[in-house]
Amino acid sequence: MARQRRLRLTGSPHNGHREHELAEHDDARTFCMSERSPRPSSDRRRSGHHGARWCPALLYMTCAGMVVLAVAYFLYVGYMETRINTPIATPKVVGSTGLAVPDRYWGSYRPGVYFGMRARHPTSPVTGLMWFVPGHFQNNMLALRHWCDQGDDLSKYGWEIHDGRNIGVQTIVDKHIILQTKFVKRAGGQHGGDWSARVTVLPKNKKQTGGEVSLLYYIALDPDDDNGESWLQLLPSSPQLIGTVKGSATALGGFKLHVLNTTGPSIHQGFLSTKHLGLHMLKETVFKGLRVFRGKTEAEKYIGVAGEMFSHEDTDRQPNFIALQVSGQVPFEIEIVYESDSIIHRPDMLMGNTLTQQLKKYEDKFHADFTKKFNIEEKGFSPEEIQFAKAGLSNMVGGIGYFYGASKVLGEYNNDPVPYWKAPLYTAVPSRSFFPRGFLWDEGFHNLLISQWDREISQDILAHWFDLMNWDGWIPREQILGVEARARVPDEFVVQKGKNANPPTLLLTLHSMMSGFKQELSDSDYDYLSHLWPRLRAWYNWFNTTQTGDLHSTYRWRGRDPRANKELNPKTLTSGLDDYPRASHPTIDERHLDLRCWMTLASGLMADIARLVEKDPSRFEDSYRYLSDNNVLDALHWSYAANGYMDYGLHTDDIELRRLTPNDEKRRVVHTDPKLKFVDSFGYVSFFPLFLQIIDPYSAKLGKVLEDLRRPDLLWTNYGLRSLAKNSPLYNKRNTEHDPPYWRGSIWINMNYLAVRALYHYSNTDGPHRHLAGEIYTNLRKNVIYNVMKEYKRSGYLWEHYNDKTGKGEGCRPFTGWTALVVLMMGETY
Repeated sequence: MARQRRLRLTGSPHNGHREHELAEHDDARTFCMSERSPRPSSDRRRSGHHGARWCPALLYMTCAGMVVLAVAYFLYVGYMETRINTPIATPKVVGSTGLAVPDRYWGSYRPGVYFGMRARHPTSPVTGLMWFVPGHFQNNMLALRHWCDQGDDLSKYGWEIHDGRNIGVQTIVDKHIILQTKFVKRAGGQHGGDWSARVTVLPKNKKQTGGEVSLLYYIALDPDDDNGESWLQLLPSSPQLIGTVKGSATALGGFKLHVLNTTGPSIHQGFLSTKHLGLHMLKETVFKGLRVFRGKTEAEKYIGVAGEMFSHEDTDRQPNFIALQVSGQVPFEIEIVYESDSIIHRPDMLMGNTLTQQLKKYEDKFHADFTKKFNIEEKGFSPEEIQFAKAGLSNMVGGIGYFYGASKVLGEYNNDPVPYWKAPLYTAVPSRSFFPRGFLWDEGFHNLLISQWDREISQDILAHWFDLMNWDGWIPREQILGVEARARVPDEFVVQKGKNANPPTLLLTLHSMMSGFKQELSDSDYDYLSHLWPRLRAWYNWFNTTQTGDLHSTYRWRGRDPRANKELNPKTLTSGLDDYPRASHPTIDERHLDLRCWMTLASGLMADIARLVEKDPSRFEDSYRYLSDNNVLDALHWSYAANGYMDYGLHTDDIELRRLTPNDEKRRVVHTDPKLKFVDSFGYVSFFPLFLQIIDPYSAKLGKVLEDLRRPDLLWTNYGLRSLAKNSPLYNKRNTEHDPPYWRGSIWINMNYLAVRALYHYSNTDGPHRHLAGEIYTNLRKNVIYNVMKEYKRSGYLWEHYNDKTGKGEGCRPFTGWTALVVLMMGETY
């Protein structure tokens, strides 16, 4: 009623009616008048008259302004919500890819399976090998091998030859049998050419022949390749020809896949033609199709596949998965021949002697290239040790995969995780069995070796990583792309947080490449660096806006949880060093030495690249000059109490994990209040100024750091440098009752590589500590190389890390990520 009366009165042109309206809003008028400055009494009537006129207008303007601000705020928040999954607006670094690079189109780009092939295309069909030994069970199920899995407990598997382009030779030792897989490619046509594989089954003990093994080789279409042109068809078989699959796919055009029995009659053979349950459930698809068949006699039975298998609801009965099975008596052999329909004139099938000759051609080339690029023969190693080095390189290169999909990310302004944009990733992986996906900080170490072998491959890998950069300059640190990768990661590790960094180790690879760029910068190198430059600059700026400390030129890893009361020391996953001891109580006062050293390296490299691509380097030169100033470094990170470089923060060592009630999990108990001070525990972080070659060669502190490096009570062992000193309060301590120590004593080869590389640098640089650096270099290099080789010979694997007391391999296996850097140490190619 009041609102209706107000509208009626304000509709009148008479001032009396207007004054009457205002009389109904005394509170508003009083507020407006009270906000005005005092005036002489003679002006009060006029003042009141104008105040009456303008008060509602002021209210309306204020309300309108508030509405505008609210709208602007929500628009801003909405905009900020989208930044996390919006690509940076600069040209992509990846230039040629897919069919534009035909010699790398097909490859063993499925590192998570024992043997499999696919093309570098988002919806490429996948092919792969499965096998089982009748009567061999695991977890009450038939032991059907497919994914690389530590639970399979294989004695050994890994590539012995792999060049990243044309050839791969692998040996797999499974209980009582040995499988050898070899593949080689032949160029031609419009879809990456032909390739063939040979799978040989041998007895582990040459006297134990005659046992039965069943092999299945399959091809599966990607469900996302749904343009109506993808199909598979099984053609008739023969005694030698186990089967031929004819098909078509967007990535490949038309093709045929032949599976041949090359060693005489098989025990039995069969096929499974069906719709798979998903590319992450191909093994389950085969399990669903297994049957027990009656053999030639009443008592004889064997396990085979069902043939055609479709649900009643599936009326079109068009398969997207076909597996061809052959069971034979050991030893026997099959060949898989893939042929592209785009090759019009094919000299002959790539099988039999033709396949053998093609394999030999590329095997010989691999050996010659290895000798030329690593010079290991000249270092006095035996033929067996040289073969170990070739296997280390081959497993690194053979672990390169192609993935496609979208990460799940969470930004500062997002309430819930959102999908990143779909993108490809061409990358090496740390471990085929445990980490068969891309990790940002691992990849920088991987490419120190890959770039020495094939710089073009390495540049392509780095380009793919930098093309994953978002609007802010952030790159997610763990890439879980596609259903196969997602199926192997627990939910709690899937989401990547937009404020969390990872060491910028891709710059290590670029730093390693710089000597080659400086000697001779080709047009293609210039174009590559020019395309890379805007993203490098954005990444550098992102670190300098999100990871800086409270004091000038200090840095602090984000992602530590001050509420983690079940952890002895809150983890710093973002640093890559996980449970390595930092300040016990995370605060904004922390100074992280390793991150400051990474940014020093980054600043120097940015200045170098700026000069090469004709950009202004002054900003980066100034940053490098300041960050590498040893006086500033010492003021921020030298602990006079410990006489070494340390982190700084709110810290106490007087803590323990204790069960407060009988049924409760152990929780952290703090016995002494923390204080702002240096975290005086020697470990890898303490030596980062040495590892990244920041300490001045003439500095007295360099001599002290070198002496500390070889102290057995600190990091030195006969097997390499341990991650945390024996006298540290957290040495080999569990971080939770469920989490064993990780970076609290074990020997990690990536950090030992940085140490060996730095010692080599200081031993070849003028200064008073040159001789000492050379002496330590010789001993550390020898200790690391021979322990890793010894463990490889004993166990068949390179390992994630090594025990500091015994030298034995620990963690996951095979770990032919950064552990393979031992190859560079052998060749002294830093």
